[in-house]
Amino acid sequence: MSEVFTKSMARNIYYGGSLFFILLFLALTFQTHQELPRRDNRAAITPKVAMGKKLWEENDCIGCHTLLGEGAYFAPELGNVYVRFGRNKEAIKRFIASRPENGIPGRRSMPQFHFTEEELDAIAEFLKYTSEINTNHWPPSVNG
Repeated sequence: MSEVFTKSMARNIYYGGSLFFILLFLALTFQTHQELPRRDNRAAITPKVAMGKKLWEENDCIGCHTLLGEGAYFAPELGNVYVRFGRNKEAIKRFIASRPENGIPGRRSMPQFHFTEEELDAIAEFLKYTSEINTNHWPPSVNG
């Protein structure tokens, strides 16, 4: 190879690199379009799941908890709480309902929201739904 870097060499590197990355982009896009239908679980979104998501947003649960890695790190990850509670929605409902009114003095704790039975069921359904999303093993630990 010569010691001089010519204009034509630079142009060939530019066009060759551009072509390589365009082809790489197209290949990854094609692979993504093949993979997404296998991961889609929109059919599992019921009115109860939607109500649970609405309650999640209205009560700012993400202000303390993370859900699938998004949110605050003050309280545990809830993307796998359904699995952590032994796939038992009733256990989740009892845990949320049993929170003390003023929390535990000297400790951070979840407040009491005074949810109705229907709201507790909706939140439990929403957390069950999020635990069934294919996240490629995120979070890495069942403990959140």
